Amino acid sequence: MNLDNLHIEPDNSYHQPSTDPTSGIKAIVVVMTVLFMVFTSVLAIFFYDKKQKEGDVINASNAGNTNQGLVVATPTPTPIPAMSDMQNPLLYPATASCVATIGVIDDSLSPSSRGITQSVFGTEAIGTLSSFSRANPIQFYDPLYYAAVPGIFTFRGNNFRNCATFGYVSGVQGAPTLTQAWEFSGIGTRLASTMNFEWSGVAWTGQPLVIEWSAAERATMNLYPEKASKEGLTEVIVAALDGKIYFFDIDDGSFTRDPIDVGCSIKGTPALDPRGYPLIYVGQCDDNASDDNFGLYIYSLIDGQELYHCSGLDSRAYRANWGAFDSSPIIDAATDTLIWPGENGIIYTFTLNTQYVAGTGTISVNPEMVGYVYIYNDSQGAYMGIESSISVYGGYGYFVDNAHNLNCIDLNTMQMVWTFKLGDDSDLTPAIEEENGVPYLYVGTEVDEQGEVVGEYNGAAYIYKINGLTGEIVWQTSVPCYTYNGESSDSDQTGGCLGNPVIGKRRLSNLVFFSFSMTNGLTSGNRIVAFNKETGIEEWSYNMNIYSYSSPIDCYDEEGNGYIIIADSIGQIHIIDGATGTGSAIQISRLTGTSQETTSGIIFDASPVIFGNTLIIGSKSGSVFAVTIG
Repeated sequence: MNLDNLHIEPDNSYHQPSTDPTSGIKAIVVVMTVLFMVFTSVLAIFFYDKKQKEGDVINASNAGNTNQGLVVATPTPTPIPAMSDMQNPLLYPATASCVATIGVIDDSLSPSSRGITQSVFGTEAIGTLSSFSRANPIQFYDPLYYAAVPGIFTFRGNNFRNCATFGYVSGVQGAPTLTQAWEFSGIGTRLASTMNFEWSGVAWTGQPLVIEWSAAERATMNLYPEKASKEGLTEVIVAALDGKIYFFDIDDGSFTRDPIDVGCSIKGTPALDPRGYPLIYVGQCDDNASDDNFGLYIYSLIDGQELYHCSGLDSRAYRANWGAFDSSPIIDAATDTLIWPGENGIIYTFTLNTQYVAGTGTISVNPEMVGYVYIYNDSQGAYMGIESSISVYGGYGYFVDNAHNLNCIDLNTMQMVWTFKLGDDSDLTPAIEEENGVPYLYVGTEVDEQGEVVGEYNGAAYIYKINGLTGEIVWQTSVPCYTYNGESSDSDQTGGCLGNPVIGKRRLSNLVFFSFSMTNGLTSGNRIVAFNKETGIEEWSYNMNIYSYSSPIDCYDEEGNGYIIIADSIGQIHIIDGATGTGSAIQISRLTGTSQETTSGIIFDASPVIFGNTLIIGSKSGSVFAVTIG
């Protein structure tokens, strides 16, 4: 096929980073400030030299009991709190204040300028939106404080969505290598609601969860006896498209308890309660439940029983006919609040009213819901769904909807603060980093809706750094990617940014990493690109031979050297030096040690986690794999 005629010309101004339009003014201000400081210093030296020549020298007789002149006391720095064994060392020390307030919103980013219609409703009567104020205000802090026990509790780990890794990779001499450790190959299939295909294995985003249970929790849960008595048991939890939630011992992949049969396909990433409570929050991706339910669920991990279900088929939604929850929820422990966007376009918040005392063997919830629904004049209700997860800074939530909008909502007043129109569709979850008291968001787009072409074409995957207080662009750039626009959405094959960005830490703290899918052609090529956080300039790129929808993940040795790991769609897992961009890959095998051992059919769309030296990832082939980093 001659692709030249199918090339959709993107806005090429963004193939090189664009910066804040006020950067020129800022540069002038900086230059003038420097000149003023130099001029002031010259004057100071001149007058000081003159006073010395006149004998007017400050000494002990006119400056107290010192011959060094006036002495200014050095303030004692506030000591950094010691890290708890329960906290993630990669996030230590906590540096984000999460107390900044929203700045001046430009008219172009104001929700009212786009004719927003918004309302709030709830289990109890709410009144008008303008009068709503949350009784117990939501306030998230630095991600170090998100969880009270060791583990990975939601998609990308915490409220900043910036860390799916817990702990350092230890005992590594030089560059780490990857070795396949264990496999569970028993995930089944489930017929889709359309009745024309079967869901199988684990798909996008499909990230595992990890928790190290306390002795009190182990003693009261339905763990197998040998697991309940295992000191330091670390449990891996994977929700799958066959409708089950599986539980594994991270050490060897053995079952820790019986699976929970939710009875509907699960594609997104569930969430564990960050307080260490035995609760799991899970949403279904398709209307294929055996009991006709379609929505979100809360299960007890004491006995595996369903505690609560909320239907996503909500008449108050602008997309009322689709009740899926691919988003991974977030929990504010202090206020006992669950925050969960739905594919119907509603942002649900629940005061859980959790009743639990560790060691008692009972837990209950009695959720009270407050929901928020919105639409812009230039958006269609059918596109108001939310597949990405919400990121939270302080009391502000950031999320992307299917109508290309990156939004900021005040979770305490339930009103939209600002909105920014992305260059294309995006299902990414904004990743947050605070710099000098300001939260910045990193997000990217797919190549999905850049032309009326039916078939294969080339377009631009845009990435952005956004000021979270104002919605203004700090920098923006793009990478060419291919896509396939089918006659129907079922046959679409989308390129661009499908995996979430990685915010560098430790010796990679000046970089942010994005994955670009289908850079060589349809299903061909993937690029991991390291961008300078400050400028958006590309520092290096790593080219892969096949596409990837899986999110890259970062890990670090105890010296702070960082590595990026990404899985692809033919069963390879790549490890890349985060400083140089050099890397290698291993090929994963399934059904190892049997006569049916093979490397074929392994597709990694799901995202991995790393706990210590172990990476865990699910596949569409029906297997969950563990890989040792060493």
